[in-house]
Amino acid sequence: IEPFLSSLRQVSKSGLHNPLKNPHRYVEYGEISRKAGAALSDPQVADFFAKAIMACVPKSYGQALGEVKVTAAFLNNFAGDNVRRLAQSFGVAGDHYGQMSVGHRWPYGPVALITPFNFPLEIPVLQLMGALFMGNKPVLKASEQVSIVMEQYLRLLHHCGMDPADVDFLNCRGPVAQEVIVQTPVRLTQFTGSSRVGEILAEATHGKVKLEDAGFDWKIIGPDVGDVDYVAWQCDQDAYASIGQKCSAQSIMFVHENWKASGLMDKVQANAAQRSMDDLTLGPTLTVTTKAFLDHCHRLTSIPGSQVLFGGKELANHKIPEKYGAVEPTAVYVPLEEMIKPEHFEACATEIFAPFQVVTYYNDETLDHVLNALERMSHHLTAAVVSNDPEFQTK
Repeated sequence: IEPFLSSLRQVSKSGLHNPLKNPHRYVEYGEISRKAGAALSDPQVADFFAKAIMACVPKSYGQALGEVKVTAAFLNNFAGDNVRRLAQSFGVAGDHYGQMSVGHRWPYGPVALITPFNFPLEIPVLQLMGALFMGNKPVLKASEQVSIVMEQYLRLLHHCGMDPADVDFLNCRGPVAQEVIVQTPVRLTQFTGSSRVGEILAEATHGKVKLEDAGFDWKIIGPDVGDVDYVAWQCDQDAYASIGQKCSAQSIMFVHENWKASGLMDKVQANAAQRSMDDLTLGPTLTVTTKAFLDHCHRLTSIPGSQVLFGGKELANHKIPEKYGAVEPTAVYVPLEEMIKPEHFEACATEIFAPFQVVTYYNDETLDHVLNALERMSHHLTAAVVSNDPEFQTK
């Protein structure tokens, strides 16, 4: 790791550029962003990156290509002068003659990015480019399972005019990356991943870390029933797209009893049943084994009144290695009155990075129990309220 240590130690606190030093680099990165955005917008290049994503993480072609398109749109947004404008300063009148305050957007200098496996292009590119735009020198540690995607993207940036010395690409396991960070003057680490590793990094860096960690994400289906087919489709997408391996995946759904007669959950089940290994809308879970998944299902179904609504089984006729998971899209019903009990709540509010969700029903009289449950949950990332009733939306 010595070359990485040496490289980061040579970077000053003022970064590679700032409003007073090398400001031409803002314009250069606007042009690099324009070229990279145009490249990823090219159907042949987009197809290459989509297939590179699919080669190392289980995603359908549509999901993988969507990731490429979002990344291209981001790059296109910062073409031209938009990088320079991102560094806009501000001034405030002083409180005595001859004095005023001026603030500049300033780089940290040497920084580190640690990015996850589940979005091997979108997450690291957005974080990396933001760091580069503002004059930082990043060391990038992508998940070793999918690092080939970012290696190819960095080659694209070199082709688009980026100085190869602007980014250090570290292909390693987590403990090695931590050693690089603690042995160099890295002034900020951006980490996306599990809350366990995030806490380790927070301690190792003495708090000089920004975290996007676990997400236990809730959805409330309100009392006004409508657009049942669309709601069912969206619920399937939110819970089971990318095989549930995204921090924004729907983890728990509170459904008003008015929806029972609509057949909502039957429609969600029917949509989930269309998922297949053939198009990678089903596939391996990389961080949750089949045994761990089924053990969690068993733990929840041991709660009085609980049951598997659908799924809860290992995939049939698969060849996925045991160190990964191979499970059907699953929904487990847990009665609300049991869920909120202290002895059950932790299990019901545990994120499983797999195609899994908890479902429960409520009514107008038990809505307060739902709101209290939301207050008790931690690690929020996304949430949804499905209702056209403004009074319900604002409760």
